[in-house]
Amino acid sequence: MQLVVARIGRAHGIKGEVTVEVRTDEPELRLGPGAVLATEPAGVGPLTIETGRVHSGRLLLRFEGVRDRTAAEALRNTLLIAEVDPEELPEDPEEFYDHQLMDLDVVLADGTEIGRITEITHLPSQDLFIVERPDGSEVMIPFVEEIVTEIDLAEQRAVITPPPGLIDESQAVIASSRDEEGDGDEAPAAGKDA
Repeated sequence: MQLVVARIGRAHGIKGEVTVEVRTDEPELRLGPGAVLATEPAGVGPLTIETGRVHSGRLLLRFEGVRDRTAAEALRNTLLIAEVDPEELPEDPEEFYDHQLMDLDVVLADGTEIGRITEITHLPSQDLFIVERPDGSEVMIPFVEEIVTEIDLAEQRAVITPPPGLIDESQAVIASSRDEEGDGDEAPAAGKDA
């Protein structure tokens, strides 16, 4: 099975290094020196990682055969794809590969069916489950511990405890609102003597 593990960004310096947007929780395993990665577009690769280092919080990679800024810049926006055994699991039991989560049933703690995961979107701040409801509509569920309380791969389900309004908009709680006109709590107008 193939997994996208990074996207190549801008060239860095003049010796062929590139910045990468990491899309794996295991960069040391997937993006280490010697790793051979397929690419999208396929004609660019495969690419073999020669060196890697962190600079100002960003991962920089250099690939075999890429020796200058021009060659590095030509790789921009290329996806790096690792071949992963479908039976392989992440080292941390609280982490999951996308393919493990796809098609899981999403249920409330009491067993009420919400739908099934049809897509996983990776955002900078968090991941989102795109869940198809039985009526064909979709709902986005943040993949955070406070909401997704359990992933049970054996039972093929994700248990959630959504805040009011996440699943049913009619249950939404308004965090703050302005006083409505005529409720008697109006502040005195500026410039009037009390």
